[in-house]
Amino acid sequence: MNKKQSIQIIKSGRFFSCEFTKKDGTTRRLHGRSGVVKGLKENAKPRAYDPQELGYLCVWDMSKKNYRLINLQTLTKVNNLIVK
Repeated sequence: MNKKQSIQIIKSGRFFSCEFTKKDGTTRRLHGRSGVVKGLKENAKPRAYDPQELGYLCVWDMSKKNYRLINLQTLTKVNNLIVK
């Protein structure tokens, strides 16, 4: 699977699992979903930077129950998860 297909799976809004290298060099496995907006504050202060310009994507981490940034440049694995 190439990087474009991997990013499409992540951005599809479906559940997925992925593995990528964090900034400190460790590997993170994440089970998450993109497009989640529940829990966001309407009057929240915007970020000082645009994550997409830096190659990151914000997703909901199901195990941590919080938002996380995925480094799209260091992706090593991506899988679709089928939920029944």
